[in-house]
This record gives sequence, structure tokens and C-alpha cells, in this order.
Amino acid sequence: MGAIVVVGAQWGDEGKGKIVDIYSQQADVIVRYAGGANAGHTLVVDGQKIVFHLIPSGALNPRTQCVLGQGTVIDPAVFVAELAELKKRNLFQPERFHISNRAHVVLPQHMLVDSLRDGRKGSLGTTKRGIGPAYEDKAARRGVRMGDLLSREKLEAKIHANLDEWRPVIDSMGGTAPDPTEIIERYLELGRELAPLIGEAASIVQNAIVSGQRVLLEGAQGAMLDVDSGTYPFVTSSATVAGGASTGTGIGPTAISAVVGITKAYTTRVGAGPFPTEMLGEEGEALREAGGEFGATTGRPRRCGWLDIPALRHATRINGLSGLAIMKVDVLTGMEEIRVCVAYEKNGKRIDEVPYDDLEEVTPIYESFPGWKEPVAGCRALHELPKNALRYVCAIEDMVGCKAWLVSVGADREHTIVVQNPWTGR
Repeated sequence: MGAIVVVGAQWGDEGKGKIVDIYSQQADVIVRYAGGANAGHTLVVDGQKIVFHLIPSGALNPRTQCVLGQGTVIDPAVFVAELAELKKRNLFQPERFHISNRAHVVLPQHMLVDSLRDGRKGSLGTTKRGIGPAYEDKAARRGVRMGDLLSREKLEAKIHANLDEWRPVIDSMGGTAPDPTEIIERYLELGRELAPLIGEAASIVQNAIVSGQRVLLEGAQGAMLDVDSGTYPFVTSSATVAGGASTGTGIGPTAISAVVGITKAYTTRVGAGPFPTEMLGEEGEALREAGGEFGATTGRPRRCGWLDIPALRHATRINGLSGLAIMKVDVLTGMEEIRVCVAYEKNGKRIDEVPYDDLEEVTPIYESFPGWKEPVAGCRALHELPKNALRYVCAIEDMVGCKAWLVSVGADREHTIVVQNPWTGR
């Protein structure tokens, strides 16, 4: 049995945490393969809300192995704090958690540079968690990796060399570079605390796949934020698509058997960048309040809009989606009319695909669907949905060319319609 990949099919915040939590009930191993503490996964279990930034969402399943892959960038202090939260809930067993020694480390200078840049005109609106600068260091081959935290000699040399590169940048923006000695001592301390968890994580994942265990690879952000295929330059710094699951985990692509793409029944986006279907004013505010659309990591209000089918088709293609998980169908309950962007118009011409550039210059072409007033939270099969809600779900499938494997009708784990199980194929 190959690994299952769960990816965001929009601009992030689609509800991946809930889906991973559901699938993790049947999984043996959960792997985060990209991103860092800029990704917040919100879970609601038995009415309690839990937010993870680094720890895989499957950590709530006490029998599941949790892995941070080599494609992630890790703030060790955040990870230690999240482990402390698991300890409070009696969900921390050291043998369950594994960190790739090849994963890169987010350092204080990364967070400082991120914050200084974000205050300038034309900034991208990042989470200021240091993710972009950490990936910059990785690409420039001057990064610090988790394995380096276990050696004073290696860490001292790399921290000094790294700060030598960043100090002129920090000075030019009016900042003050952090003290290297303080960084070294603090990160050696964090390294000692995390040492039992740091190792060759890729081999753990590969061995699990070979032995027939169920492995779930958990993405961060969404396809439209992918550094190659997203709305560049308003993207994140890593590969958020399914292809990144292979490189970010350290396994070959043939080890992946299915990809599930997560989409809301509408669209949201956080931060700057083009958003053709954005709803401004009272209409957008009403959708934001109904959906609780505030960032799990930053608390920032999310920009809200109607579902964008060209963007969802784009995500389906670049991820090779096997099935969709359609989230927050319940949020649309009570609307008289639901609009869907089926194409764009620019300079009098219809555009059916996401352009590589100038997305902010297109005008959405909408189709309208009748809404529904009946509650959906109690539905556990597609045929139990109100007629117009079912019609809406089927229309999404037809327009995107991908079947719904799951439909979410509420925030809690139980508020879910499972159409097809990715593990069994039925």
C-alpha cells in the first residue's frame, strides 16, 4: 500500500487539519513534508479547539507515528511548546515523534529579517515566522539543519557564518543583529531536549510503506501558494503541491498511491496577492463571520470570496488529484444564491485557465446556483443533503473533473460525509 497525500487546493486554510485528523484514525504514520510554523492546523474534537503549527495533525491519535520531514523548516522553540501541550493532554510518548536531521532550522535572524521586510511598502504580508529567510538560507547552502543542533562545534561555525551573511541585510533595514552566543546556547539547549527525536526520518517512512503500513503525507498552505505553480510572487517559499511530498519526505514518487485535495465550498486568502472572486464590504464580512475565517497562526481576518473553478482545476492538474474533500458546505446554508466563478474575462476574451501573471486584471465570469436553508450538520451521506446542496457539490465535481471523496458539513470530526475511503478505495 502506498502513501496518501493530503494537499490544499486553494490558497491555504482549506481545513487540512480536520481531514488529516479524520484520516489519521486509520493511519500508522503521519508526515509533515513542507512549510513551518507559518502553517496553522485547527482541529475541533469533542467541542475542543486545538491548533498545531508544526506537529502533524495526527498527533491526537495515540497510536500514530508523527514525522517532521526534511522539507520542513523548524522553529525548535515552537515545536517544544507544542510538545508541552501534548504532554498536558497525556498524548506525548517520545517514541511516537521523529524529526528529520536534514530539516532546516528557523533562527532568530530569520524572524527578524521577515519582520523588517514585512514593514516595507509592497510587502507580501507574511506571518513573520521567518519561513522565507530560512528557505533562502537552504537554497543558498548556508542553512543550519536540525542535526547541527546536536554538535556545539558544527552549530558555532554555522551560526557565525550565517549571521555574517545576514548582518549587512539587517543593518540596511535599521535592525540590530542578534547575539550569536545567545543563539548558540539557546539552540544547543533546544537540541538537547529534542535529541531523542532527531534522526534519519526518511527511513522510518520508507520502512513503514514497505511493510504495508498506512502512511499519510500532510501538506501545508495550498497549491496556489506553491513557489513554482502558485500566484508568484505572492506565494510561500516551498513546494506545497503533491510533488513536494516526495522530496520533502525523502521517498520516491512511486511510493505515493493517491492524492486528496482540500477545497472550501467558497474561497479564502490571507495576505496580499490577486484574488479575482473576493467579496468586499458587508457580503464578504458576513461570509467571514459565518465561516470563522480568521488565521489560526496570525489571527488575521481572511479575505473571502466565491469558489474559483479555474483555480481549483489548476490545483487538480498540478497535484494530480485523485479526489476532493469539499469543506464548509454548512457555511453556505441560508444563502438565497451561491455564485461560482467558472472562467475569467480579460480584454473581451474568455480565459478558462489561471494565467501565469496579471491575475489581478481579470474579471470573473459567474454562474449562479440556488441556495438552501435546511441544516446539513446531521447529514452522513450525500443523498441526505438538501437537494440544492447536493446539486452544488455535484456541479463542483463536474466543473473540476474530480469526484468528492469527502464532504464536510460542520467543524467537528463527526460532521463529515465520507464518500470514498482513500485507504480502501470504496
